[in-house]
Amino acid sequence: MAVYPFASVLSIVLPPRWDVARHHPSVKSFNYMESAKITVPGVRIRGNSVAAWCSMHLLAKAGFAPEMERTSRPRLPAIMLSEGALWLIRDVFDGPDLFRSSHRITKRVVQWGRGAEPMVFDHAANVVSERDLLSELEQVQEAGPAPGPQSAASFTIFASRPLPDGPIEHCFGSRTAFAAPVRLKDWRDSASCWIESLEDGWLFLIPNAAESGWLLSVGCSPQALGERSRLIGERIASLGETAGEFSTSPRIVSPICGAGWLACGTAGMAFDPICGDGTAHAVREAILAAAVVKAISVGEDEAPLLRHYEARLVAGFQRHLMTSTDFYRLGNSGPWWDHELALAGRGLEWCASRANHLGPFRYRLSGFELLSIDKSPA
Repeated sequence: MAVYPFASVLSIVLPPRWDVARHHPSVKSFNYMESAKITVPGVRIRGNSVAAWCSMHLLAKAGFAPEMERTSRPRLPAIMLSEGALWLIRDVFDGPDLFRSSHRITKRVVQWGRGAEPMVFDHAANVVSERDLLSELEQVQEAGPAPGPQSAASFTIFASRPLPDGPIEHCFGSRTAFAAPVRLKDWRDSASCWIESLEDGWLFLIPNAAESGWLLSVGCSPQALGERSRLIGERIASLGETAGEFSTSPRIVSPICGAGWLACGTAGMAFDPICGDGTAHAVREAILAAAVVKAISVGEDEAPLLRHYEARLVAGFQRHLMTSTDFYRLGNSGPWWDHELALAGRGLEWCASRANHLGPFRYRLSGFELLSIDKSPA
């Protein structure tokens, strides 16, 4: 999932093609610690992220006592949580009021394509800093029952790097971005997010308060704001110092799991922020990761479970590449766009080959539990 200064820019450019909030039916929670027939393995979760806290909470609710190995890195100044991402997080944490006090976005204004005119769409999202996001999730987790004793960790969920030896990262793009704080000219612009394509990249403006926000410039430098922007430039009173250059290209590690471990969230893959599915996808990965651990604890064979986990993540990465490719085809034309489209095409070829190697899905989620398709009643 992508870790960028702006996560979940969901369907900014075009109306959504599918709902990221896939419903998880309510089922009775099974406590794995209370079954005499089950040996609950010790679990370590490495990281301090949305994926880490979601998997931690789901395993704790099931009776596990995961060990959290926190990691540190600079925190992102603004994350935009789509309705789908909010629904998933609130479902996992049983917290219907999570993040309701954060800054609300109700419109998106889009100028996408050579010679395009601005278009206005209804939108629904909340903007939070990563620090506040993780702090609120941690508070919910700490308010739950105290975890019991745990045996030595025999399985690790990596929500942060480094990973065990062996995985190779595959990157399908060359684009980088800059993020900079801004002051808005008009407070009435603060309820809208703004996106604009240029000849060699695109700009995204996300307000986080009545008079302030953050500007993401992908491909182009922030100086393009005053030189070429027809939409976003006139809404910014002042541009602050950039927070450095970073990659925004889609990338995935392979293999993404192995005996005794799996990668989850940005430890395993990262998305282009154009699609905005990063946070929601990190939550979905955490749901699946926790379900894999629980299935192992009831005696399911680890190898096919991990194969299914990787197959699902590769499929999600493939969908992301397809969606971002659609956006980039419409964004503009010229060397920069053509180059990024060619690299995305290589990514789609890689995904098809990898999916063919991994084979069909052998499990399905029921609530937060993973069931074997082969053993399910007809």
